[in-house]
Amino acid sequence: MEEATPPAPGFVFDYLAYLLAAASHGMSAEFHAVIRAQGLRVPEWRVLACLASRDGLMVSELARITLYDQPRLTKTLNHMEGAGLVVRRDDEEDRRRVMIHLTEEGRTRIAPLLAAAREHEERFTRKLSPRERASLKFLLKLLVER
Repeated sequence: MEEATPPAPGFVFDYLAYLLAAASHGMSAEFHAVIRAQGLRVPEWRVLACLASRDGLMVSELARITLYDQPRLTKTLNHMEGAGLVVRRDDEEDRRRVMIHLTEEGRTRIAPLLAAAREHEERFTRKLSPRERASLKFLLKLLVER
């Protein structure tokens, strides 16, 4: 009996949007469980991680970076403010703008998760060489910018 030849992968398995989504889904699903175990929701994690990198962002900037629409993000920020994780402050340069800042509680909550995220990334990309990791990040940043 002749062995069956595996089918050609077809369109979807060579389509960049699918590959990016599948990689993101696979990598994110595992780490999202870690976030939930720490009592946070994924949108809260994204906000805290963004503010840990650059504190004092406008809601519109946070929405763009976290990939959430502004109404959904505003609800998340309201919840986070009530939990003492973030605070809204008027922009010193333009009083019409409101900036979102981490509180001490927010900094305390995000610090171990940032370390866990780096460890998770390391485990997920372990089979890639340092050069391949750097290349992958470089190319993804190019796609994001364009």
